[in-house]
Amino acid sequence: MAQQILEKTAVPTPRVEAPTLVPAQQSTLAPAPELSVILPSFNERANIPVMVERLSRALDGIDWEVIIVDDNSPDGTAALARGLGAQDRRVRSIRRIGRRGLAGACVEGMLASSARYVAVMDADGQHDETLLAAMVAKLRQGDTDLVVASRYIDGTINTGFSAARAKASHWSTALTRTLLKVNLTDPMSGFFMLRRDVIDDLAPKLSTQGFKILLDIAATGRDTLRVTELPFVFGARLHGESKLDARVALDFGQLLLAKLTNDAISYRFVLFCLVGLTGIGAHMTALAALHGLGVPGFGLQQTIATMVAIAWNYVFNNAYTYRDQRLTGWAFVRGLIVFELVCSVGAISNVGVASLIYAGGPSWWIAGLGGAVMGAVWNYTVSAAVVWKAA
Repeated sequence: MAQQILEKTAVPTPRVEAPTLVPAQQSTLAPAPELSVILPSFNERANIPVMVERLSRALDGIDWEVIIVDDNSPDGTAALARGLGAQDRRVRSIRRIGRRGLAGACVEGMLASSARYVAVMDADGQHDETLLAAMVAKLRQGDTDLVVASRYIDGTINTGFSAARAKASHWSTALTRTLLKVNLTDPMSGFFMLRRDVIDDLAPKLSTQGFKILLDIAATGRDTLRVTELPFVFGARLHGESKLDARVALDFGQLLLAKLTNDAISYRFVLFCLVGLTGIGAHMTALAALHGLGVPGFGLQQTIATMVAIAWNYVFNNAYTYRDQRLTGWAFVRGLIVFELVCSVGAISNVGVASLIYAGGPSWWIAGLGGAVMGAVWNYTVSAAVVWKAA
């Protein structure tokens, strides 16, 4: 009886058929543009309108769009880009929440495109947009997958380079060509264009961290990509400040390591190891100071030194290891408190192990080192599994 009631009251699943487009509807459809220009941005509000105007002039005669991928800039870059898009359908905006990094923004922007070709360039005006038409023309010929704008083909003096930055660029280029066998004159360039279908094949193998997305693309697809380089002059930034700092060297080293080991070694794991080593140094320095000051009881000395090391590891992991998920403001304070509380479990083991070793007779520094190693392992596990992942 129950089965009969269910059968009588069951609502039949409606059959959904694809709508038939009448001629009037078909006439309103338009294909994707030929070119999408990806502008990754962070605090580039003053530069975006200028770049859109420049692109409009440089790409006259080419069906194009610009996709501004903004990492939730506090200066309102995303809102401005959205406002421009409300007036010009060629301007699209992606606002990324909780995600940071130039490489990730570039990959996300390229994957959001349905165009035949995608280009990546800086949003600060340092890349020469007039070269885009020549890059499109080269891809149209069908014998090239990737076109790279190179600063070094003709030995050009680039006005946007400081002496230190130029030296670092030449050094990293030489290292890249030697270790990764990437045969480009400028593998560190941030200005390039490629066929959209190519990025679909490469994207799963690319890193979303760091700054050197072209190097990642070239190294990942070096056996299959047909590459052409065109010369350009690297200009001066329009407005704002450069986002490049000492951490770019870490990104570069991480990418080299990942490609040399075929992604067998995680860049976060490497940074955790480096931070852990510095944390041990901070721990031992604090312990030596406390021991020298005559703070009563080795257990108390070890406890204070452990708390110092935990705070040290948190600060540096937040700044470097998790720079793409970096906590700021009150979130930083809350993260520190949570990190200290969770790591207290490891700290108990740390103090217990160190005290046990110390009671056996070795000197204070051997006992402290043993406890610090225990704390470093615990900090790695917690950082990877709880604090920033939960954030």
